[in-house]
Amino acid sequence: MSNQTSTTVQEFILVGFPGLQDQESKTIFFIVFLLAYLFICVGNLLIILIFTVDRSLHSPMYLLICNLAIIDVTLPTVTIPKMLALFAFDSRSISFSACFTQILLYLGLVTIESFLLMVMAYDRYIAICNPLRYPSIMTNNHVLKRIACCWVGGLCGPVIPLVLALRLPFCGPNKVVHCFCDHSAVLRLACAEIVINSYVALTIALSVLFIPLIYILFSYTRIIMSVLKIASSEGRLKAFSTCGTHLLVISIFILTAAGVYISYRIPGTSADVRIMAAVLQNVFPPLMNPIIYCLRTKEIRDSFVKTFQRHKILPGG
Repeated sequence: MSNQTSTTVQEFILVGFPGLQDQESKTIFFIVFLLAYLFICVGNLLIILIFTVDRSLHSPMYLLICNLAIIDVTLPTVTIPKMLALFAFDSRSISFSACFTQILLYLGLVTIESFLLMVMAYDRYIAICNPLRYPSIMTNNHVLKRIACCWVGGLCGPVIPLVLALRLPFCGPNKVVHCFCDHSAVLRLACAEIVINSYVALTIALSVLFIPLIYILFSYTRIIMSVLKIASSEGRLKAFSTCGTHLLVISIFILTAAGVYISYRIPGTSADVRIMAAVLQNVFPPLMNPIIYCLRTKEIRDSFVKTFQRHKILPGG
């Protein structure tokens, strides 16, 4: 027992949705997730392209939006292609190293996005509540440093849970009850006590989710209080509509992720519901972010039209 650090499991088997193993369900999942993934890639890559070619958008707010688009392409790419192979070709096996690499990237990118959403809320808070100080506070250099901190902090966040998990012996079984290598689902397969691992992972996960959420709610509360002073009812309605949409997507992203982590500690929780929630958290925000952050922003819409007219894709160029 003192030398149970050797790993005998060479690969894991992804079960998918345990209660939906019929071919019809798999076909539906494949079509839905394929279409969602295509829309995610097209929408977010267009944002990155427009930001790259239009130098007028090289400002703090659009730097943050572009970075969010990069994460929104990368995060689903870590998990969805393997899910599509699982549903379409019944490709269930994933090597031990690939599984833990997927865990690292998935947890890291979720943490980065959580931190980045907090920085974006801070940017809007300064822009609306302290507009005169905004140009001096939110410079491009300042924003790039904050983005770098988000990436470094995000990728460091999962290291401790991952190292603790790799120290555990995995001697079988090797069936992961999930559509991808989720940390908690894989941890359950260890042939050792996982209480410490579980609580460490839960503490870190809730910290990197709820600390940004609390700050985001604080920022938007201050923003709403400032918006209430706007004389125009049309302006208030537009601001509330935008803030409400932002908060809805942020809440789905953060609260769903937290709910999935907590659900592993609640006996009797449906595995299918938990997996669907994890997939929803992986797909819905990257699908909606291009719409709420960009297509509803006049400068990006105008840049989008001018870029496509310049290349003769749209009439009027």
